[in-house]
Amino acid sequence: MRIVLGVGGGIAAYKVASLLRLFTEAGHRVTVIPTEAATRFVGVATWEALSGNPVSNSVFDDVEKVNHVRLGHEADLIVVAPATADLLAKAATGQAGDLLTNTLLMAHGPVLFAPAMHTEMWLHAATQGNVETLRRRGVTVLEPASGRLTGSDSGPGRLPEPEAIFAAAMALVDAPAAETLSTSAELPLAGRTVTISAGGTREALDPVRFLGNRSSGKQGAALASAALAAGATVRFLAAHMDVEPPAGVELVRVESALELREAALKAAVGSDVVIMAAAVADFRPAEVSDTKIKKVDGEDAPVVRLVRNPDILQELVERRNAEGGRQLIVGFAAETGDAQGDVLEHATAKLKRKGCDLLVVNQVGIGRVFGQDDNSVVVLSGHGAEPQSVAGSKADVAAAVVDRVGVELTRVYPAL
Repeated sequence: MRIVLGVGGGIAAYKVASLLRLFTEAGHRVTVIPTEAATRFVGVATWEALSGNPVSNSVFDDVEKVNHVRLGHEADLIVVAPATADLLAKAATGQAGDLLTNTLLMAHGPVLFAPAMHTEMWLHAATQGNVETLRRRGVTVLEPASGRLTGSDSGPGRLPEPEAIFAAAMALVDAPAAETLSTSAELPLAGRTVTISAGGTREALDPVRFLGNRSSGKQGAALASAALAAGATVRFLAAHMDVEPPAGVELVRVESALELREAALKAAVGSDVVIMAAAVADFRPAEVSDTKIKKVDGEDAPVVRLVRNPDILQELVERRNAEGGRQLIVGFAAETGDAQGDVLEHATAKLKRKGCDLLVVNQVGIGRVFGQDDNSVVVLSGHGAEPQSVAGSKADVAAAVVDRVGVELTRVYPAL
């Protein structure tokens, strides 16, 4: 495969040498195009030695080969790492001031950006707007990793690890190839768009406190990784999580149930599958204090009045049905047994109320499921199929759920 590896002018450029090695050791032919600034961090000689190909960043080298047109036209994949704020802005606005930006304008295959910059630069409205523009055009922009940055600062903005960028890049080129197959056991979600929610919502009580739950987001992150591996484009709605979202997803961060509802309804449009794995609070405080609620000697503790949150899963099903859609919707149910019934009895009743296609059920409790690396679930079908039990690591459970989604798409919605 012919890969163009664009290198931006950031300190993380040194890590891209390892990414280049991964590409070449996998047998791919790589042309490296560093920006002028990138060569101030890692020299041309390094890129030539590691790639085995000549390296240039000028449109005036080898003019007879018309490289500013040819390289992008012939590339099976273009990866830009680190993608600086400057490079993202130039790509979003269609600038063509050097060989790399010209090549991006000529891209005929998948394009992946792996951002790296200071946290404030990444979170700036201009950068976020440029990222949104690129994603709307079908470009994959990874989420940067969080951690120690240059100097003493820490936060989102680190370049994802080379192995994560490599995996996301390979998923991009595998999925379109699989679209030409009539069926694909290896990539059952090739060409599909899957929306997945994960983590636990937090409902504000005052500027300091909130009502929350024990969800770590591990199962949702595992589902996103499994869907990516199955060839899907993944829209990932992340509430509070103890783990980082996987590289390669289209990430939307939310906090409250109301924010998740808005994001889910928006992301569901154009999605073939929606998997609501987030632990959504059933209730939120009726009043949110603008200041920290303080304890006062001689006064009783305040009473917190709760109101119901909207049922996002049920609303998604109702909207799909009202619009005559053929979207596969999967719910998750964290249940405990009580005097009115056991876990499966409660879950079966919930499946009927919600009207979703599949309901993934697990029994929860202190030290069970939430925050753990293993899980045990039962998958219930709204279409009469027998319940399916799955146990193992959360990655194992995610793979089984994604496989089941592929089967359901073929069985229930064959024309989807």
